[in-house]
Amino acid sequence: MTAPRTPTTAEELRGVGLRVTAARVALLETVRDGHHLDVEAIASGVRDRVGHVSLQAVYEALHALTAAGLVRRIEPAGSPARFEGRVGDNHHHIVCRSCGAVADVDCAVGHAPCLNASNDHGFSIDEAEVIYWGLCPDCSTARTS
Repeated sequence: MTAPRTPTTAEELRGVGLRVTAARVALLETVRDGHHLDVEAIASGVRDRVGHVSLQAVYEALHALTAAGLVRRIEPAGSPARFEGRVGDNHHHIVCRSCGAVADVDCAVGHAPCLNASNDHGFSIDEAEVIYWGLCPDCSTARTS
């Protein structure tokens, strides 16, 4: 028995109803190859792959890919928006207060919403976005040196 084939980036784009362009393929691959990249880093990665692309085109593609569920946007307080390719698995993030490094943290509970609100105000809660804050190992070491 053979393992199921992983869809190509182009097939994923088509599967969510998006037109396949070289810039969108490059953008999705850049986000997935990176670690919580900001728009400037994504634009640079796309340009490395396909040549010129405008910042506006990057913003538009990120909006479309986020709306389609292929990319996740995170917005730690005081930081520019970051994007990642890890979607739909109920994970959270830890952010360094000093340098802004971001890392993934698997959900402690294992299922959404991970937390129970003390008062749901009648909402049907299906997700909790958790951001842990602290110092990364490099910044912790620098402070104790």
